[in-house]
Amino acid sequence: MSEEWKEQLKNSVDSLEKLEKYINLTAEEREAIESLDTIWGTTPYFASLMDKDDPNCPIRKQVVPSLKETKNKYGMQDYLVWKENRATEEVRPDSIARQYKDRVAFTVTGKCGIYCRHCFRKELVVDGDLKLDFNVNAGIEWIRDHPEVRDVLVTGGDPLLLSDEKLEYIIENLRNIPHVEMVRIGSRIPIVLPHRITDNLKRILGGYHEVPVWLNTQCNHPKEITELTKRAVYDLVTSGVNVGNQAVLLKGINDDVETIRELHQKLLAARIRPYYLFYCEPAPGIDHFRTPVEKGSELIRDALRGHTTGLAQPMHVIATNVGKIPLMRDYYIVDHDDEKYVLKNHRGELTEIPNIKE
Repeated sequence: MSEEWKEQLKNSVDSLEKLEKYINLTAEEREAIESLDTIWGTTPYFASLMDKDDPNCPIRKQVVPSLKETKNKYGMQDYLVWKENRATEEVRPDSIARQYKDRVAFTVTGKCGIYCRHCFRKELVVDGDLKLDFNVNAGIEWIRDHPEVRDVLVTGGDPLLLSDEKLEYIIENLRNIPHVEMVRIGSRIPIVLPHRITDNLKRILGGYHEVPVWLNTQCNHPKEITELTKRAVYDLVTSGVNVGNQAVLLKGINDDVETIRELHQKLLAARIRPYYLFYCEPAPGIDHFRTPVEKGSELIRDALRGHTTGLAQPMHVIATNVGKIPLMRDYYIVDHDDEKYVLKNHRGELTEIPNIKE
């Protein structure tokens, strides 16, 4: 499987002709592809998971452009400049984004294995309106010169699409910076191109190190978890790479109790630890994917909390220019007074605990 991932990329499904080998396009899908000035596409492997005749297929809706992307009531223009604090006085290379003092996002590529229609970096990766210079050496030197940075998120695009040589260069250099304590990678590759998890990649990322690698992927629907993904994740975990999931709550794709529960149970069965359930960010052109703000915490309450293992419970958050903000509602403390708190579980049963004073 060491070279199969390159064949998958070489044969990316990124034209009408290629897409028609996998699905029967609707007139609206065809019009969107022909009329929108946008980058789109995915791997043959991920395309094979789409339902041939159902335009509401959750895989298909993440892959195929939609005319709804032209509507933009709630999305912010120049969203990524705002979200990644690119208009501040701090001088940083384009490859470094910052919301926190002790950690940064290090963008190393603009290429993806799937150009998600809900991408929060849409202006950069999908639309191409924002031009940035992904200078790896400039980013590494900036991190080296900032001893307060202890945690580096390597992101893109998808960093696992880089060659083994370039990835090894990045990981080795980050591990050799004395103040860097951990490296995180954001990648959908275990989901859309599990063939990429080769023996050499496991060697580059894994092993016992003082600076561990944590990989967070994005799996949004249980249909995305296949035997190939399970094997890829097992290979990562057994090589020493921790794997988590950052799902995005998407209207019409995973915003119901049954789907959210099945997704998170299947993630755990595949050795992927649920981490975040992201509210769909206010990037432009993705209004049609957004749910009400409260929906995520309602789903965690109704689908996960008490209904399955606590390991399956992610944190519902939104990513902003000042960091990630939890959006969790407290449904469990129903009353309190000077003497006690009244608590309610997932079955509506009540219990009490004493109110302890300082």
